[in-house]
Amino acid sequence: FLGIDVGTGSARAGIFDEHGKLLKSASSPLQIWKEGNCIEQSSTDIWLAVCAATRAACQLANVSGEDIASVGFAATCSLVAVGEDDSPVTVSWSGDARRNVIVWMDHRAVEQAERINSYNSPVLQYAGGALSPEMQPPKLLWVKENLNESWAVAFRWMDLSDWLTYRATGDDTRSLCTTVCKWTYLGHAHMQQMNMKNTKAMDACGWDDVFWQEVGLGDLVEGHYAKIGKSVAFPGHSLGAGLTGTAAQELGLCEGTPVGAALIDAHAGGIGVIESVPSSNIKSQEEEKMEALCHRMVLVCGTSTCHMAVAQNKIFIPGVWGPFWSAMVPELWLTEGGQSATGALLDHLVENHVVAPLLANRAASQNISLYELLNRTLESMAHEIQAPFVASLSKDVHVLPDFHGNRSPVADPSAKGMISGLTLDSSEKQLAVLYLSTVQSIAYGTRHIVEHCNAHGLKIDTLLACGGLSKNSLYIREHADIIGFPVILPRERESVLLGAAILGAVSAKKYSTLQDAMKALNAPGQVFYPSQDPKVKKYHDAKYRIFRALYEQQVSFRSLISDALG
Repeated sequence: FLGIDVGTGSARAGIFDEHGKLLKSASSPLQIWKEGNCIEQSSTDIWLAVCAATRAACQLANVSGEDIASVGFAATCSLVAVGEDDSPVTVSWSGDARRNVIVWMDHRAVEQAERINSYNSPVLQYAGGALSPEMQPPKLLWVKENLNESWAVAFRWMDLSDWLTYRATGDDTRSLCTTVCKWTYLGHAHMQQMNMKNTKAMDACGWDDVFWQEVGLGDLVEGHYAKIGKSVAFPGHSLGAGLTGTAAQELGLCEGTPVGAALIDAHAGGIGVIESVPSSNIKSQEEEKMEALCHRMVLVCGTSTCHMAVAQNKIFIPGVWGPFWSAMVPELWLTEGGQSATGALLDHLVENHVVAPLLANRAASQNISLYELLNRTLESMAHEIQAPFVASLSKDVHVLPDFHGNRSPVADPSAKGMISGLTLDSSEKQLAVLYLSTVQSIAYGTRHIVEHCNAHGLKIDTLLACGGLSKNSLYIREHADIIGFPVILPRERESVLLGAAILGAVSAKKYSTLQDAMKALNAPGQVFYPSQDPKVKKYHDAKYRIFRALYEQQVSFRSLISDALG
């Protein structure tokens, strides 16, 4: 089973066997343009990278195209514009036709999001009460208002993962995951059509005409929403006749290989990990199994972090996206919290520090990552000063990690990062403490999301983590200690790739349902339990109060300055 994941910086391909074990994977870098709040990519470049990664993975695994039973795609929720002939349509001020993808983390449409939210449309209750500028309607409105020619010639507006399946199969059916989570589509309009054993593409009946018309995008209603999706399908639905001849040749695979309807990358991570619990945690009865899923939250930790939880009933949580019906696990309601910059924030603070080049060279000479070197530095610092525990090294430094706004649960895109406790020290040890404080602040943010969700009706008591940051033991240990729940890592660390591969396996009818495929191909790995030392809990409880106070102070400062500038 081949899984393909297009992230922010690279396209990756992974080949899995029938036990969910990764045979080999490969990646290919992506070009990205950043100019202020505008962050753009090229769908042409993305497809070339997908093909390169796929061919390299097959070569490394020593498998031929004939050996690949199916293909599944996952990608960031970036926005792709193409013309009637499928050529790229620019979304850039530069006019560069290659730049036809607005990257998920692009914040050009903050003003449009605020305007859309002011209408208080009923669809907003399924997005935590307000649309983020990272969702598609604000970005579409920005293009319409700023790039008239592009708006006029764009024939299809697509989430990146839907564009990938379209490019692979020629089938323009959109995934319930992308349309529901990023486009305000009401997936529960299809509740009566829930029969995964005989799944088919469905006419899109979950769009709200009034919403699109009142926000100024009524022209998208034309042709039964032809430009943004007139048919939808459950994730894993088999698209078209599989790979087209052209796509198969480019990928080095066989024409007709089944391709499943896609997922957003974080949601694929959810599919690839949520059943990865030790056997002692697994309930026997089917109903109890479904209930057990509802006690888990998946942290997909990469450039950003998504917090995925499911429930059997719809639960509205202010400031948290959803509830989204069948957007990840069919028949369950998905709630999606998030932090817009986690891995990106750590990279920003560490790589821009004056000692970063020196440490990077030292890490390379020891054949370890820069972050592993910092983890070791913290251990030796704690030993040197006989600190009660490593986490206490951050006692004088407090961080608010909202350097790219707050996605959840405050839902404040204008929030800023804060650091308290800086001195003139710019040593390696100072960087190590700043890094530790930042990791802890991200974990405090997750604690805030978990507490907020549970206060509004969820029942989270177990965390599962995947993504690049989950490979950092300090990062996971701090999350377990700060939140007070066990954190389970999957056996296969490439959970997003596995989730994508699961979609393909379902499309090829290797499993009758997505749930069956998840149970067969997920497997648990290491478990991090919270510290039993009461001093650790007391310390983090105190720092968590400071964390919450930092944002309250920022809002107060904002108000003071606003009044002063009148």
